[in-house]
Amino acid sequence: MCYLLMAQLPQSEHRMETFTVRDLRERTGDLIRGAEEGRLSVITKHGAPVFVAVPFDEILVREGITVALAVHLFDEEQISLGKAAQLAGMGRAEFAKHLAQLSIPVIRTDADELERDLAALDQ
Repeated sequence: MCYLLMAQLPQSEHRMETFTVRDLRERTGDLIRGAEEGRLSVITKHGAPVFVAVPFDEILVREGITVALAVHLFDEEQISLGKAAQLAGMGRAEFAKHLAQLSIPVIRTDADELERDLAALDQ
């Protein structure tokens, strides 16, 4: 599942840190710090994803790995709402409601986009 999921992510937009199997020996502290900060990491072997390190947090304990992974990937803007909902085994509306309960915004507008929208309303 990890390889299929990684294949769906746009390469230029990966914000997850990638570690090689060799890195695990030399950079274990970086991997752990990232997890403590809530970041997902991908571990690869010979350039192919082997597994995803998912932070052990309240979402993981309460909801399980697939929902936690979907929430984290969506929150890091790695996958769309539809893909996240599918991964979590929920419909889009149900997953959006779940995100709202976690205080994770479904719609994200940057300042420039908001200004353009407001200007368009004034016209």
